[in-house]
Amino acid sequence: GRGIGAAIVAALAAEGWSVVAVDRAAADRRLPYAMASERDLDAVVAAAAERAGRDDVARAVVADASDSGALAAVVEGAEDWGDLDAFVANAGVIAGGLPAWELPAEQQRALLEVNLEAVMLAARLVVPALLGRPRPRSGRFVAITSSGAARGMSGLAAYSAAKAGVEGFIRGLAADLHGSGVTANAVAPGSTDTPLLAESARLFELPSPRDFAPRQPLERLLEPAEVAAAVAFLLGPGGAAITGATVPVDGGLTI
Repeated sequence: GRGIGAAIVAALAAEGWSVVAVDRAAADRRLPYAMASERDLDAVVAAAAERAGRDDVARAVVADASDSGALAAVVEGAEDWGDLDAFVANAGVIAGGLPAWELPAEQQRALLEVNLEAVMLAARLVVPALLGRPRPRSGRFVAITSSGAARGMSGLAAYSAAKAGVEGFIRGLAADLHGSGVTANAVAPGSTDTPLLAESARLFELPSPRDFAPRQPLERLLEPAEVAAAVAFLLGPGGAAITGATVPVDGGLTI
Protein backbone atom coordinates (compact mmCIF):
# COMPACT_ATOMS: atom_id res chain seq x y z
CA GLY A 1 0.00 0.00 0.00
CA ARG A 2 3.01 2.33 0.16
CA GLY A 3 6.79 2.51 0.08
CA ILE A 4 8.68 -0.18 -1.81
CA GLY A 5 5.54 -2.25 -2.41
CA ALA A 6 3.76 0.66 -4.08
CA ALA A 7 6.82 1.33 -6.24
CA ILE A 8 6.97 -2.33 -7.31
CA VAL A 9 3.31 -2.24 -8.38
CA ALA A 10 3.98 0.90 -10.43
CA ALA A 11 7.14 -0.48 -12.05
CA LEU A 12 5.60 -3.80 -13.03
CA ALA A 13 2.41 -2.21 -14.33
CA ALA A 14 4.49 0.11 -16.51
CA GLU A 15 6.26 -2.93 -17.98
CA GLY A 16 3.04 -4.65 -18.94
CA TRP A 17 2.44 -6.93 -16.00
CA SER A 18 -1.00 -7.48 -14.54
CA VAL A 19 -0.53 -7.03 -10.80
CA VAL A 20 -2.46 -8.18 -7.76
CA ALA A 21 -1.52 -5.61 -5.12
CA VAL A 22 -1.95 -7.01 -1.62
CA ASP A 23 -1.80 -5.19 1.70
CA ARG A 24 -3.00 -5.85 5.22
CA ALA A 25 -4.53 -2.34 5.25
CA ALA A 26 -5.05 -2.46 9.01
CA ALA A 27 -3.16 -1.71 12.20
CA ASP A 28 -0.98 -4.29 13.92
CA ARG A 29 -1.53 -3.92 17.67
CA ARG A 30 1.95 -5.29 18.35
CA LEU A 31 3.65 -2.39 16.58
CA PRO A 32 3.57 1.29 17.58
CA TYR A 33 3.40 2.86 14.13
CA ALA A 34 0.67 3.10 11.50
CA MET A 35 0.33 0.63 8.66
CA ALA A 36 -0.92 1.48 5.18
CA SER A 37 -4.68 1.90 4.79
CA GLU A 38 -7.14 0.52 2.27
CA ARG A 39 -7.31 4.02 0.82
CA ASP A 40 -3.53 3.92 0.31
CA LEU A 41 -3.82 0.58 -1.47
CA ASP A 42 -6.60 1.81 -3.74
CA ALA A 43 -4.52 4.87 -4.60
CA VAL A 44 -1.57 2.67 -5.58
CA VAL A 45 -3.76 0.68 -7.96
CA ALA A 46 -5.30 3.84 -9.45
CA ALA A 47 -1.86 5.37 -10.01
CA ALA A 48 -0.60 2.17 -11.67
CA ALA A 49 -3.58 2.17 -14.03
CA GLU A 50 -2.99 5.80 -14.94
CA ARG A 51 0.71 5.22 -15.56
CA ALA A 52 0.09 2.10 -17.66
CA GLY A 53 -2.79 3.67 -19.57
CA ARG A 54 -5.23 0.83 -18.92
CA ASP A 55 -7.76 0.17 -16.18
CA ASP A 56 -7.21 -3.57 -15.78
CA VAL A 57 -3.50 -3.40 -14.96
CA ALA A 58 -3.81 -3.90 -11.20
CA ARG A 59 -6.23 -5.13 -8.56
CA ALA A 60 -6.26 -4.25 -4.88
CA VAL A 61 -6.75 -7.09 -2.42
CA VAL A 62 -6.85 -6.63 1.34
CA ALA A 63 -5.15 -9.62 2.96
CA ASP A 64 -2.58 -10.37 5.66
CA ALA A 65 0.56 -11.92 4.18
CA SER A 66 1.10 -13.96 7.35
CA ASP A 67 -2.42 -15.50 7.24
CA SER A 68 -2.33 -18.78 5.31
CA GLY A 69 -6.04 -18.77 4.47
CA ALA A 70 -5.99 -15.18 3.27
CA LEU A 71 -2.86 -15.68 1.18
CA ALA A 72 -4.21 -18.90 -0.34
CA ALA A 73 -7.28 -16.96 -1.44
CA VAL A 74 -5.03 -14.32 -3.03
CA VAL A 75 -3.21 -16.99 -5.05
CA GLU A 76 -6.48 -18.60 -6.14
CA GLY A 77 -7.88 -15.23 -7.14
CA ALA A 78 -4.77 -14.40 -9.14
CA GLU A 79 -5.03 -17.69 -11.03
CA ASP A 80 -8.67 -16.91 -11.83
CA TRP A 81 -7.44 -13.68 -13.45
CA GLY A 82 -4.72 -15.38 -15.51
CA ASP A 83 -1.60 -17.50 -15.35
CA LEU A 84 0.56 -16.82 -12.31
CA ASP A 85 4.05 -15.92 -13.51
CA ALA A 86 5.71 -14.34 -10.48
CA PHE A 87 5.32 -13.47 -6.82
CA VAL A 88 7.02 -10.71 -4.86
CA ALA A 89 7.08 -11.19 -1.09
CA ASN A 90 7.44 -7.61 0.08
CA ALA A 91 5.52 -7.36 3.37
CA GLY A 92 7.78 -6.08 6.10
CA VAL A 93 7.74 -4.40 9.50
CA ILE A 94 10.35 -3.06 11.88
CA ALA A 95 10.70 -2.96 15.65
CA GLY A 96 13.65 -2.52 17.96
CA GLY A 97 15.73 0.29 19.30
CA LEU A 98 16.49 -1.90 22.31
CA PRO A 99 19.00 -4.63 23.17
CA ALA A 100 17.81 -8.00 21.91
CA TRP A 101 16.99 -9.26 25.40
CA GLU A 102 14.79 -6.24 26.12
CA LEU A 103 12.69 -6.30 22.95
CA PRO A 104 9.05 -7.05 23.85
CA ALA A 105 8.20 -10.63 22.94
CA GLU A 106 5.16 -9.59 20.91
CA GLN A 107 7.30 -7.28 18.77
CA GLN A 108 9.81 -10.06 18.17
CA ARG A 109 6.93 -12.31 17.15
CA ALA A 110 5.68 -9.68 14.70
CA LEU A 111 9.13 -9.39 13.13
CA LEU A 112 9.45 -13.12 12.63
CA GLU A 113 5.87 -13.63 11.40
CA VAL A 114 5.82 -10.83 8.86
CA ASN A 115 9.45 -10.60 7.75
CA LEU A 116 10.38 -14.29 7.63
CA GLU A 117 7.48 -16.69 8.09
CA ALA A 118 5.27 -14.83 5.60
CA VAL A 119 7.94 -15.34 2.94
CA MET A 120 8.11 -19.05 3.70
CA LEU A 121 4.31 -19.25 3.67
CA ALA A 122 4.20 -17.50 0.31
CA ALA A 123 6.62 -20.02 -1.16
CA ARG A 124 4.54 -22.91 0.20
CA LEU A 125 1.42 -21.54 -1.51
CA VAL A 126 2.88 -19.94 -4.64
CA VAL A 127 5.63 -22.28 -5.82
CA PRO A 128 3.23 -25.17 -6.58
CA ALA A 129 1.26 -22.77 -8.78
CA LEU A 130 4.43 -21.71 -10.59
CA LEU A 131 5.45 -25.34 -11.04
CA GLY A 132 2.00 -26.11 -12.44
CA ARG A 133 2.82 -24.15 -15.58
CA PRO A 134 3.84 -26.21 -18.63
CA ARG A 135 7.51 -26.45 -19.53
CA PRO A 136 9.57 -24.56 -20.44
CA ARG A 137 8.75 -22.56 -17.30
CA SER A 138 10.02 -19.12 -16.38
CA GLY A 139 8.41 -18.51 -13.00
CA ARG A 140 9.88 -16.03 -10.55
CA PHE A 141 9.82 -15.76 -6.76
CA VAL A 142 11.40 -12.63 -5.26
CA ALA A 143 11.59 -11.64 -1.60
CA ILE A 144 12.49 -8.21 -0.27
CA THR A 145 15.05 -8.51 2.49
CA SER A 146 17.33 -5.79 3.89
CA SER A 147 20.92 -4.64 4.17
CA GLY A 148 20.32 -5.41 7.85
CA ALA A 149 20.67 -9.10 6.99
CA ALA A 150 24.37 -8.57 6.33
CA ARG A 151 25.21 -6.13 9.13
CA GLY A 152 25.02 -6.35 12.88
CA MET A 153 23.05 -3.30 13.99
CA SER A 154 22.58 -2.36 17.61
CA GLY A 155 18.92 -2.42 18.59
CA LEU A 156 17.85 -4.41 15.53
CA ALA A 157 19.05 -7.93 16.28
CA ALA A 158 15.66 -9.59 15.79
CA TYR A 159 14.98 -7.61 12.62
CA SER A 160 18.38 -8.59 11.22
CA ALA A 161 17.81 -12.23 12.18
CA ALA A 162 14.50 -12.33 10.32
CA LYS A 163 15.96 -10.75 7.20
CA ALA A 164 19.03 -12.99 7.28
CA GLY A 165 16.64 -15.92 7.54
CA VAL A 166 14.93 -14.79 4.35
CA GLU A 167 18.23 -14.78 2.48
CA GLY A 168 19.07 -18.28 3.73
CA PHE A 169 15.60 -19.48 2.79
CA ILE A 170 15.94 -18.05 -0.72
CA ARG A 171 19.22 -19.90 -1.25
CA GLY A 172 17.63 -23.16 -0.11
CA LEU A 173 14.49 -22.54 -2.18
CA ALA A 174 16.58 -21.95 -5.29
CA ALA A 175 18.33 -25.27 -4.67
CA ASP A 176 14.96 -27.01 -4.25
CA LEU A 177 13.86 -25.53 -7.59
CA HIS A 178 16.83 -27.09 -9.40
CA GLY A 179 15.91 -27.86 -13.01
CA SER A 180 12.37 -26.51 -12.69
CA GLY A 181 12.77 -23.28 -14.67
CA VAL A 182 11.55 -21.29 -11.66
CA THR A 183 13.99 -18.93 -9.98
CA ALA A 184 14.15 -17.59 -6.42
CA ASN A 185 16.00 -14.42 -5.48
CA ALA A 186 16.07 -11.63 -2.92
CA VAL A 187 16.56 -7.89 -3.16
CA ALA A 188 18.21 -6.19 -0.18
CA PRO A 189 17.52 -2.45 0.08
CA GLY A 190 19.56 -0.08 2.15
CA SER A 191 18.12 3.04 3.77
CA THR A 192 15.14 3.78 1.54
CA ASP A 193 12.81 6.75 1.90
CA THR A 194 9.73 4.94 3.21
CA PRO A 195 7.50 4.99 6.32
CA LEU A 196 9.50 2.03 7.65
CA LEU A 197 12.66 4.14 7.60
CA ALA A 198 10.79 6.95 9.33
CA GLU A 199 9.92 4.49 12.10
CA SER A 200 13.57 3.44 12.24
CA ALA A 201 14.56 7.09 12.77
CA ARG A 202 12.03 7.36 15.59
CA LEU A 203 13.37 4.20 17.23
CA PHE A 204 16.87 5.64 17.28
CA GLU A 205 15.72 9.13 18.24
CA LEU A 206 17.03 10.72 15.05
CA PRO A 207 15.52 14.04 13.98
CA SER A 208 14.81 12.77 10.46
CA PRO A 209 15.19 9.68 8.27
CA ARG A 210 17.65 11.80 6.28
CA ASP A 211 20.12 11.26 9.11
CA PHE A 212 20.65 7.74 7.78
CA ALA A 213 21.95 9.07 4.45
CA PRO A 214 25.60 9.71 5.44
CA ARG A 215 25.99 6.06 6.45
CA GLN A 216 25.70 4.99 2.80
CA PRO A 217 28.59 5.65 0.40
CA LEU A 218 26.15 7.35 -1.99
CA GLU A 219 25.37 9.75 0.88
CA ARG A 220 21.68 9.86 0.08
CA LEU A 221 18.58 7.87 0.79
CA LEU A 222 17.41 5.47 -1.87
CA GLU A 223 14.10 5.97 -3.62
CA PRO A 224 11.56 3.11 -3.57
CA ALA A 225 11.56 3.17 -7.38
CA GLU A 226 15.25 2.24 -7.39
CA VAL A 227 14.50 -0.92 -5.41
CA ALA A 228 11.50 -1.65 -7.62
CA ALA A 229 13.71 -1.43 -10.72
CA ALA A 230 15.86 -4.29 -9.40
CA VAL A 231 12.76 -6.38 -8.75
CA ALA A 232 11.46 -5.69 -12.26
CA PHE A 233 14.83 -6.74 -13.69
CA LEU A 234 14.78 -10.05 -11.80
CA LEU A 235 11.23 -10.74 -12.98
CA GLY A 236 12.07 -9.92 -16.60
CA PRO A 237 14.18 -11.63 -19.28
CA GLY A 238 17.38 -10.09 -17.92
CA GLY A 239 16.99 -11.99 -14.67
CA ALA A 240 16.57 -15.41 -16.26
CA ALA A 241 20.06 -16.63 -15.34
CA ILE A 242 19.97 -15.43 -11.72
CA THR A 243 18.76 -17.66 -8.91
CA GLY A 244 19.59 -18.10 -5.25
CA ALA A 245 21.05 -14.60 -5.16
CA THR A 246 20.58 -11.56 -2.97
CA VAL A 247 20.86 -8.38 -5.03
CA PRO A 248 21.97 -5.42 -2.89
CA VAL A 249 20.31 -2.11 -3.70
CA ASP A 250 21.82 -0.32 -0.75
CA GLY A 251 23.89 2.61 -1.94
CA GLY A 252 27.00 0.68 -0.93
CA LEU A 253 25.96 0.30 2.70
CA THR A 254 27.23 -3.27 2.96
CA ILE A 255 30.57 -2.92 1.19
